[in-house]
Formats: sequence, structure tokens, C-alpha cells
Amino acid sequence: MARRSETSSTYPRPHDTATIAHVDISDCEHCTQCPNRWSKIRAYIREPAAEFLGSMIFVIIGCGSNCQVVLSTNPAVASSPKGEFLSTNFGWAIGLSLGVWTCAGISGGHVNPAVTLAFAFWGQSVVLVLFTPTSITPSTSYEGGPGIRTISGTGDLFGAYAADYMTSVSCFFSEFLGAAILILAILAATDKNNGPPPPGLVPLVIFLTILGISVALGMQTGGSVNPARDLGPRILTAMVGYGKDVFDYRNQYWIWCTLLGPILGMQAGALAYDTLVYTGSDSIVNKPDAETERQHLQACSQQGIKEHAGMQAV
Repeated sequence: MARRSETSSTYPRPHDTATIAHVDISDCEHCTQCPNRWSKIRAYIREPAAEFLGSMIFVIIGCGSNCQVVLSTNPAVASSPKGEFLSTNFGWAIGLSLGVWTCAGISGGHVNPAVTLAFAFWGQSVVLVLFTPTSITPSTSYEGGPGIRTISGTGDLFGAYAADYMTSVSCFFSEFLGAAILILAILAATDKNNGPPPPGLVPLVIFLTILGISVALGMQTGGSVNPARDLGPRILTAMVGYGKDVFDYRNQYWIWCTLLGPILGMQAGALAYDTLVYTGSDSIVNKPDAETERQHLQACSQQGIKEHAGMQAV
């Protein structure tokens, strides 16, 4: 049975024998893909908007899982606890995989500026969006009053903060290592010469990867491995009462750990994969040298001469 969008149909108007034809031009190669004014505007914003929606879904589910688990331990918020540490790990993994699914076919589904920068440096087209929304209402009851906002109380439910026993070097390396693992998994899952899954199942690979990173490294620094996961909620908390402490924490922890850590970690991970595993020509590591290019041009020209001679003989 054909879908309605695949066929032309007519609809009788009340009290009129005339009909109006429904025309579908979306699959017509001879027609414009922008049939009206809004579609022209959408053509310019479609990829950033897709990343916007993917990031929104990612952080709402992730931060929401943090709040559900932690805030529900307070009787003033919930009658019983609503989860445990593993629940938050699943929340972030599900949030990222759904976010990627939302925009993968449109913008590539990065939902992570560190991934975007890694792809940009190693030869792929990118769309960069930094956006993360959150909800903060239940923290009032948990903190004990509307005027109380502390990082150790509820602020760390939104931004990523380090455990007290972690040194600055340990914090940076934890984010660096987690980001490197994530980009290695992404590159492997999208490498056609490395047994990749079907395109629609790449978000499942990302789900498993984020779940593993969260279980292994989440307690130390919150397992951010994504500047967008931390920056948006951190700005929001600064706006709703937590003040500049969210930025002053550990001498601008948000810059050198949750921002630079993932960016540098993914650059290192991408370098390792491209150097040791990847054979595609779109990587700067695999760029042919002058001698290889000369041999290629010579071989192609000779092949062209042979084919031309064969056609003349026929």
C-alpha cells in the first residue's frame, strides 16, 4: 500500500464539484526543495537546529536522571528513593543516544563540540552547537529553602564537579581518557573498513560506550567528556542563584578540565585511530606523498589511453 505522500490525491470541497490536487514535490529531482519561504529559512538553520534538539534531549535526560536519583533521597522531595548511581549512568547513556538519533541523519549527530573539533581537524565536515537546558525547581526543597544554593548540595546535579579526593592532574586525565575512549568508539563505528554497524545502530554503540565510561570514570569528575554537557548547566546555575562560585571552583575547573580535557582527549584519540587503524584517504595521516601522486596520475593516464584504444578497435 502506498503512503499518501507517495501519490497524488484529490479532495472534494463541500458544495462544490471541483477538486484540489495534492502535489508532493519532495522526491522530484526537477523541482525546488524550498517550495515556500519557511523552507528556505529552514535550509539555513536545519543542521544547527538538529544539533540544538539533540543537545537538548541529551542534557534534559542526563541532568534529569541526576536530580531524580539524588533529590528523591530527601523525604521533603519524595517518599522513597528513585534510583541509584547506575540509574544516572543509564540516564546519560540513553540521553546521548537519543540525542544522536534525533539529528544523526541531518547534522551527523555530534552533540559534542569536542567530537566536532576532532572531526574538523581530521578532515570531516562539522556543525558546532553549544546548548544545554536544565530544570532546577526541586533543589529548593533539597537545599532547605529558596535562598540556599550550594555546589555540594545541588549544584553538582547540573554541572560536572570533581570528587574531593581527586587532584587537578587526576581530574584532567580522567576527562582526557574518557573523551579519547569515546572518539575511538565513534571512529570505529563509522569506519566502513572496520566492520561498522548499520548507520541506524550507531547510537546504540554510543549508548554502550557512554554507559561504560560513566560506570568506570563517572564518580571521579562526573564523566563529562563533553563541553556541552557541562557548560550550559553551569551557566544556568550561575544565573539562578549559585553565583560565580560555579566558575571559580578549583581555579576555573570548568575550563581546564571539562572543556579542554575532552577537546584534547578526542584529538589524541582521533590521532591514535587514524595513525594506527584508519586507512581512508580523507585523513591527513593518509595523505599521499608527491611520489605516490605522480605514480597515480601516470597509471590513470595510461589506463585512459588503453581504454580509448580499445573503444577505437571496437
